[in-house]
Amino acid sequence: MTENTQQQNPAPTTELPTQYAPAEVEGALYERWVDRGYFTADANSEKEPYTIVIPPPNVTGALHLGHAFQVTLMDALTRRKRMQGYETLWLPGMDHAGIATQNKVEQQLAEEGKSRQDLGREAFTDRVWQWKDEYGGRILGQLRRLGAGLDWSRERFTMDEGLSKAVQTIFKNLYDDGLIYRAERIINWCPRCLTAISDIEVDYQDDDGELVSLKYGEGDETVVVATTRVETMLGDTAVAVHPDDERYAHLIGKRIKLPLTDRTIPVVADTHVDPEFGTGAVKVTPAHDPNDFAIGQRHDLESMTIMDERGVITVHGPFQGLDRFEARSAIVAALREQGRVVAEKRPYVHSVGHCSRCKTTVEPRLSLQWWVKVDTLAQAAGDAVRDGRVALHPKDMEKRYFDWVDNLNDWCISRQLWWGHRIPVWYGPNGEVVCVGPDDPIPGTEAEGWTQDEDVLDTWFSSGLWPFSTLGWPEKTPDLDKFYSTDVLVTGHDIIFFWVVRMMMFGLYAMEDQVPFKTVALTGLVRDEFGKKMSKSNPNAVDPLDWMDAYGSDAVRFTLATGANPGADVPIGEDWVKASRNFANKIWNATRFALMNGATVEGPLPAPEAMTATDRWILSRLNKTVAEVDAFYDDFQFAKLSDALYHFAWDEVFDWYVELSKTTFFEGGEQAKVSGRVLGEVLDVTLRLLHPIVPFVTETLWTTLTGGETLVTAEWPKDSRFRDEAAEREIETLQQVITEVRRFRSDQGLQPGQRVPARLGLDGTALASHEAAIRQLLRLQPEGDAFSATATLSVGGAQVALDLSGTIDVAAERKRLAKDLAAAEKEKAQATGKLGNEAFLAKAPDAVVDKIRGRLAKADEDIARIQQQLDRLPQA
Repeated sequence: MTENTQQQNPAPTTELPTQYAPAEVEGALYERWVDRGYFTADANSEKEPYTIVIPPPNVTGALHLGHAFQVTLMDALTRRKRMQGYETLWLPGMDHAGIATQNKVEQQLAEEGKSRQDLGREAFTDRVWQWKDEYGGRILGQLRRLGAGLDWSRERFTMDEGLSKAVQTIFKNLYDDGLIYRAERIINWCPRCLTAISDIEVDYQDDDGELVSLKYGEGDETVVVATTRVETMLGDTAVAVHPDDERYAHLIGKRIKLPLTDRTIPVVADTHVDPEFGTGAVKVTPAHDPNDFAIGQRHDLESMTIMDERGVITVHGPFQGLDRFEARSAIVAALREQGRVVAEKRPYVHSVGHCSRCKTTVEPRLSLQWWVKVDTLAQAAGDAVRDGRVALHPKDMEKRYFDWVDNLNDWCISRQLWWGHRIPVWYGPNGEVVCVGPDDPIPGTEAEGWTQDEDVLDTWFSSGLWPFSTLGWPEKTPDLDKFYSTDVLVTGHDIIFFWVVRMMMFGLYAMEDQVPFKTVALTGLVRDEFGKKMSKSNPNAVDPLDWMDAYGSDAVRFTLATGANPGADVPIGEDWVKASRNFANKIWNATRFALMNGATVEGPLPAPEAMTATDRWILSRLNKTVAEVDAFYDDFQFAKLSDALYHFAWDEVFDWYVELSKTTFFEGGEQAKVSGRVLGEVLDVTLRLLHPIVPFVTETLWTTLTGGETLVTAEWPKDSRFRDEAAEREIETLQQVITEVRRFRSDQGLQPGQRVPARLGLDGTALASHEAAIRQLLRLQPEGDAFSATATLSVGGAQVALDLSGTIDVAAERKRLAKDLAAAEKEKAQATGKLGNEAFLAKAPDAVVDKIRGRLAKADEDIARIQQQLDRLPQA
């Protein structure tokens, strides 16, 4: 009935503690998995490989719900593939996190009254390595706590020896191919961190600023320009207007006076200017704005840097030495005094970039930096998705991917830090520039006038090599041969542009058109139960370790998986984690009951004709669930597969099959043995299906049930194609009968355990063999001599006659229901009146009208329900 073989195992046991205590199980169980090498991949294996590399968390990081979410999904994928017989590698590691780590150590030094300059570069770098060894990597231990089945024997770090060699190799290759160059361009500059930062390290937020309109020029030759950064006018080298704007046609080519300076600047015609926006004239500061820089390049304008790396004004004059924001106010005051201020708007809310680490306002700044020329690399990255070699999931993410990769600008890769991969370029005494590979000799000594470039590479540069550098590239290693290309990258849609694209570019370049991964499974962001973004600055931030302490790691994992719809954000709240904890407890208690009542995996499954209809029904449903779960896994539908497993396990196995089989177990005999073997099979397969999501509780229960060594390497269930549609229809009808009678009992106010005399009309129906189960589950006792049916229910061809005399006060119940009916009819009348009032409908918001329509629908439902309850009551 199921294609699920059992290995030769020690004898199973029926002993389980009365309660599941995650804290007593998880830690020791995980260490046993690791010690026994279950997660260690074999590059020499003949099995088909399956590879995932973990997106490397920062060495400074601690586990947050976003990490836990993605790790849960990756663990589920790799655990399933391992059970399916693949040689599975899930490779762990960390990113050196250049800016964040350097900031941590500089903060330590500041507490000691020192700076990195006091130590010098070499000593400071040694200090960072000491910090990394002492404090870094805390998150890796937290991943163990979550149950992540990573191959710890292959743990990597973006600055370990092998990965450093990979970085230097690809830099040299790109440089030699003309794809890395050095040039002055506008970059994002952090005056606090004193380095260029990437686009992903800039957080934009709406700030209250000011918009000031200024008059340039004199007399008839004046123009009005507006700016939110008045201080940059000191570096203006032109005013630009549209060539077809007749208002300024007489000024194009002329020079006008720049206020507060002794300079004149030209008026240039450029199609970049929108004549419909503002005054149609824009000030051009090529050294402090990317759009202005582009205009400056087109018109060969001078680029004047007016502030230093700390944002302090350097232009000679009254504003020299002022911070940029102090200068802003002083310059506006000076311009106002000269009558140059035409208009001022405060507050003026506009989007401003801030450094994601220190929150300092980012300064666009002209700087000499190293760049990757991306045109051919980006083309290859786009083509790999277009031709199907790499699949993005969900597919609708492709448009966002193409919008980015098809319009990618050259990438600034240099950072003004000391911690990181130092740029392998040396400058000679006579202007020589030499790029050095890992096996190349340094071209000369410092005494001979040779110096190495001071900058380090952007952290994203080394992480862009992650899928192949971690497997040994540039060496031709067994790991690289076996496990590359990787199969799936699981990552958030928010870094598709900044990391995914870069891995695509570098992977295709370095690995001769081999893609770095076959599928990119994009996830959303974890939010609170109300859909709000979680952050450290908000009270809704949650430490997942707190929830693991309180409810167990399985509960946290299952909660995250149940919200994992492809590409969609994931809401999560503590009540949901509690519900997942209850699910784990339900699995535990149901398995414990089953073991105590003869559930077993020993011996072959009995023939279908020896089984009850209930047995055949659950095996049919089991195989359908196996097929359904497999399909959901293949489509990365974690929420749907978790929901399917939850409802099959809780509703169909634990609530229905176990309850329906209790009579059989209590009666004993051969039929009880048959059902015990079926229950053992169902539990065995169900625990295996659940294991990738909730590994700890399932491992404990499965090894107890089967005597097997571990679920980690147990065989993944297969759909045997066994189906029994007749049994499914029969049990579905049985469920309808039981559900309807339970509802009726509840409506009549009967206590769940209260027994009621009943006559069952089951002759000629498929339910005749289920009379004992029906009576047990519904607390129906046999009819006596004084039996008098006061209510009869007809469901699924069966007749259930009940004698409620003496069990309820019929008159009091009728009075209560009549009161409820009157209230429902009053609610209906009020809602109907409002919806029939045209004046009200014309004025009321749509949301209010919809709410009233909902009230009307609810009132109709209540009326129908209450009337049915009254009709079923015996006459008083």
